[in-house]
Amino acid sequence: MQAIDVTAQSPADAAALYALLADGASWPTWSPLGSFELERPGGSEREGVGAIRVFRTGRVASREELVELVPDRRLSYVLLSGLPLRGYRADVDLTPNGTGTEIRWHSTFRPKVPGTGWLYRMVLTRFIHRCANGLAAAAQPASRSG
Repeated sequence: MQAIDVTAQSPADAAALYALLADGASWPTWSPLGSFELERPGGSEREGVGAIRVFRTGRVASREELVELVPDRRLSYVLLSGLPLRGYRADVDLTPNGTGTEIRWHSTFRPKVPGTGWLYRMVLTRFIHRCANGLAAAAQPASRSG
C-alpha cells in the first residue's frame, strides 16, 4: 500500500475551502487539472455522495466518485478509472486553527503494475502539493471579505 500525506496552510476559513472542494467546476481554476465534467449527480445533491466527477489533464481523464462529505471538514473520493492504480482513496481534511485552516490531503493506493508504486507516489505527491497549495491560495480572498 502506498500513502501520500500533504499539508498546506490557508488563512481562509474552512467553509471557504470546502466550498471550492465541493464545486468540481472550480478545480481547474486552482489546481493543475484542465477541465471538469459531472458524469453523474449525487444521490441527494448535484455534487453529493455518489456523484461521479471527471477531470481531464492533457490526455488523462480521471473518474472519481465522491464517497464522504462532511460540510466544512472533509471531502473524500475514490478513483474509478484513469490511472493504473487500485483502491485509490483520497481524504481532504480541513482543520481550523488559530491562523486559518490546515488542509491535509491524504491518499492511499496500490499500483496495478508491481514495482511502480514509488513512481506514482512521487508524481502524485507533487500533483497533490500543487492542488493543496492552489486551494489554499484560491480561498484567501473569500476569507478577507465580510
